[in-house]
Amino acid sequence: MPDPAPPARSARLFLLTATLLLLGALGLWGTTRLAWASTQVEVAGHGATGAVPIAATGAQIAPALIGLAALAVAAVAAAIAVSGVVRRILGGIVVLAGGYGAAAAASGWLRPPTAAELPALVGSAAAGTTTAPGAAVATTAAPVLGVLGGLLVVAGGVVLVAADRRLPRMGARYDAPGAPRRPADPERAAWDELDSGVDPTTEGAFARERGPDGGPRPGRPDGTE
Repeated sequence: MPDPAPPARSARLFLLTATLLLLGALGLWGTTRLAWASTQVEVAGHGATGAVPIAATGAQIAPALIGLAALAVAAVAAAIAVSGVVRRILGGIVVLAGGYGAAAAASGWLRPPTAAELPALVGSAAAGTTTAPGAAVATTAAPVLGVLGGLLVVAGGVVLVAADRRLPRMGARYDAPGAPRRPADPERAAWDELDSGVDPTTEGAFARERGPDGGPRPGRPDGTE
C-alpha cells in the first residue's frame, strides 16, 4: 500500500499563525503602557501637603509581559526558518509563554497591589510619600488586554505544534499533490544537458525531435512539426 502523500503546505495557515502571534504581542505590550491600579498618597515634605493620586502601569506591576511580547514577535521569524521537531518545540515554548502572560495579567487584575505596595512600584514618582489614611486601590480593565494577548499567543503556539507539516518553511517550494509541473525553460534545459554530459546540439536535439516511443513526432512525414 503506497504511503499517503504529505499534506499540502499552506501559506494562509502561516499567515493566520503570524497574525495570532503579532496580535497577541501587541496585546501584551499594549497593556504594559496602560494604568492598572491607582490610589492616593500623602505628600510629605517639599513644602506641600495633602493627598495626591498615583497610578501603576502594567509595566510596573507585571514587567515580564514586555519580554513575552518580544518573544512572540521573534517567534514569527523563527517559525518560517525552522521546521519539524524544532518548530514544534518552538510552538511549545510559545504556548508556555502565552499562558504565563495571560496568567500574570489575570493575577494583576484579580489581585492588584495594595495601597501600601503601590508607592514602591511607582518608584521615584512617589518618593517622599506615605499611604493616605483609608486609601483604597482602584483598578482598571487594562489587564484584560494582556489576558487576551496571552491567549492569542497560546493559540499561535498551538498551531505551530499541531500543524507543523502544513506550514511552509524558508527556501522550500511546495506544489499541490498531482499538480502539473511547469514546463522547463529551453535555454535552462540546454545548460542542464551540458552539465550532465549531453551535447544539446546532437544527442539532446535528437531526443527532442523524437516522440515518447522513440519514433518521429506526429506532424510532417519526416516527424517535424
